[in-house]
Amino acid sequence: MTDPGKLLIATNNAGKLKEYASLLQSLPFELTNLAAERIIEEVEETGASMMENAVLKATVYARLSGLVTLADDSGLEVDALGGEPGTLSRRYAGERASDSERNSFLLMKLRDVPREKRTARFRAVIAIAAPEGRYETFEGICEGLIAFEPGGEGGFGYDPIFYLPELDRTMAELSFEEKNKVSHRARAARKARKALERMGREV
Repeated sequence: MTDPGKLLIATNNAGKLKEYASLLQSLPFELTNLAAERIIEEVEETGASMMENAVLKATVYARLSGLVTLADDSGLEVDALGGEPGTLSRRYAGERASDSERNSFLLMKLRDVPREKRTARFRAVIAIAAPEGRYETFEGICEGLIAFEPGGEGGFGYDPIFYLPELDRTMAELSFEEKNKVSHRARAARKARKALERMGREV
């Protein structure tokens, strides 16, 4: 049954849920998540792009839940690796690899690459879908470099090795508030907020 007052954040990633709770505060929706809605189905990311994956997850979970649903797909694109890991960011070092194992694997692949060629970007695509199938997409990009070693204890994923030259810190060395100003997800979420505010007025 549709609840126009709820917005489903379609992820089980605790780090993402925390970020979205901050990025989407004060919207005319009550934020909820898959666990709270007792949704255990997993949607496989079979799309050829982050946009396809985000749309797939948002539309499927919107249909399952009957709620307006926000889903994203995000990843790291390293120029020296031809854009890898891209859509395979979470599975780059194997399905069950930890964040630190993924970071070590990526650093090993770049061990002979000099600083000026370690350019990379975080890309996030957010899809917002209604239960009847309508959806909108929003993209955010954050440019940086791959560090030579991990730094910082914050964030998650590849944050410890993603270096921001203008701040002279890795993403993991930023405070939670700082990250939510510059990250790829924050940039996409700022665009998505406007659509959600409009949807809230239309309810």
